[in-house]
Amino acid sequence: MSDDLVFDPEGGMPRLREIMRRLRDPETGCPWDIAQDFASIAPYTIEEAYEVADAIEREAWGELKGELGDLLFQSVYHAQMADEAGLFDLDDVANAIADKMVARHPHVFGNESNAKSAEQQTRDWEAVKAAERAGRAETGVLDGVAQGLPALTRAVKLQKRAARVGFDWPSTDEVIDKIVEEARELREAEGSAHREEEFGDLLFVMANLARHMDIDPEAALRAASAKFTRRFGAIEAALARDGRTPSESDLAEMDALWDAAKAAEKG
Repeated sequence: MSDDLVFDPEGGMPRLREIMRRLRDPETGCPWDIAQDFASIAPYTIEEAYEVADAIEREAWGELKGELGDLLFQSVYHAQMADEAGLFDLDDVANAIADKMVARHPHVFGNESNAKSAEQQTRDWEAVKAAERAGRAETGVLDGVAQGLPALTRAVKLQKRAARVGFDWPSTDEVIDKIVEEARELREAEGSAHREEEFGDLLFVMANLARHMDIDPEAALRAASAKFTRRFGAIEAALARDGRTPSESDLAEMDALWDAAKAAEKG
């Protein structure tokens, strides 16, 4: 078997597909790759998607090409396993998404006018997706919202679906009132199971508030985590200048250093 394609720097997708096929070859492939299945690879797929999002958020354009390649490799990996099982192959995957995009954009690929507002195109998109769900016998309003989504994202999607049929608070005021109610119930909860349930209820309503305020809760939480990391790093740097670590400090001092870092950021 020739290695010309595997080592061709301009080999593109055929090269990547051949590399994947060789990795999974039951006789000459990599033992680790051979041992994998859809379930074992799925967590890596999710991780790679987040790394793409992280590179974009940091505007690390030099890293984005590699991260997109890692994510693409995940699709190739799943398609190779599906091909081995006689389910479908990578061409089927590409054709499926191409068919979907053409069907969902009649204003670009069909006879419909593209002189529509973004809002009208969104409504049309949702109508097409609803018809697709009906074709898959998904009759419930909440059917088809993927279980594997990040919890906050899935909560927002569930709430959006319910809102389409009128199950929604009319304004943010009612949502905030519900947050106060859920916080009180969490404070009063007894036992770990009850506290976990009430905490989940509070998070679910917080996701609803994000939806009402047109905020992506995942993005907001990532930004808050980044801010925490940045400011705690400033605490560590300040203590290091004194030859100490956080474990050699106390809460009062670290709180003061946190406030200093916060003030410095605000300029």
